[in-house]
Amino acid sequence: MALMRDPGTADPVGAVLAVDVGNSKTHVAIVARDGTVVAARRGPTVSHQQVGAQGAAEGLGRLVEEALVSSGLARDRRPVAELVACSAAGADFPADVRLIARGIRALGVAPNQIVTNDCDAGLRAGTTRSWGVVVICGSGMNCLGRNPRGREARFMALGDVSGDWGGGGAIGQAGLAAAVRAWDGRGPATLLRQTVPAHFGVATPGSLTVAFYRGRIAWSRHREIAPLVFAAAAHDPVAREIIDRQADEVVAWAGAAIRRVRLGRLDPDVVLAGGVFRAEDPAFYARIEAGVRAAAPGARVSRLATPPVTGAALIGLDRLLGGETPPKVEATLRAELTDARLNGGGPTRP
Repeated sequence: MALMRDPGTADPVGAVLAVDVGNSKTHVAIVARDGTVVAARRGPTVSHQQVGAQGAAEGLGRLVEEALVSSGLARDRRPVAELVACSAAGADFPADVRLIARGIRALGVAPNQIVTNDCDAGLRAGTTRSWGVVVICGSGMNCLGRNPRGREARFMALGDVSGDWGGGGAIGQAGLAAAVRAWDGRGPATLLRQTVPAHFGVATPGSLTVAFYRGRIAWSRHREIAPLVFAAAAHDPVAREIIDRQADEVVAWAGAAIRRVRLGRLDPDVVLAGGVFRAEDPAFYARIEAGVRAAAPGARVSRLATPPVTGAALIGLDRLLGGETPPKVEATLRAELTDARLNGGGPTRP
């Protein structure tokens, strides 16, 4: 059943305020019932795990105001939408979901909220089916598998304490370690010895290590090393070993999800979402595809081609419209909610 609005309240700006919270960025979009994008904005992370509960709510409030202003609307316009659909990295346990929902309610932007994990948005954005597998590989990693009956496989995805390895942070840390070990003689020669310190404007991996240690360069910037590892991998065995390990981790997550919800004999869509998958490395994707198809020969592996906030918007529209969003509405949303729009571009159609 579709959600109903109190007729005594003011008209909202849009139907759904879609929010996608990652560990390094946040996307917000205000979407109408016909799929048109009223406003959209990209900003820094508002993850409660990164900035705290109060900082998360305040940061989201600022992003919503910026989105309104960018579309010529008053920043204090309320209500913003009938429903907030928020997908968030770190929404892993019921307590996290309740914490995020409380912060959203306090903003007063909409009378109803849906809070899901970012995997839910990635899967909804990456396939027109209601089932399949999504592997998130951004700063860290996560995965969701769902079969046609709705049975799900989820993971704790808490980092080292839950046995995780991978994502931009892990690749960056491995790249730094390889550079330092090549410099001090503990490891084999690698291009990373030159490219990693050069990226930060220092002379040697040792100097970079000291700069991180002393706080002259923020440790969070070690994620910037991940693209350097991908760039070196075409010619450098040390870098290639790191990238191969990342590919094998993607396969491990996807394969576990496939087995747990018994998708091996079906043809699941396996969606690769997150910043690491922006890399262009044919060998990386070939290794992933081969590994996934060993678990499910009929699997269709693809990189997410639309911003994950699209999935959050569709989850919200599905709820408001009382079922699956009509294909025409979904097509309009996918055409309009682009990276360019989120980064400050105007509407994509006249």
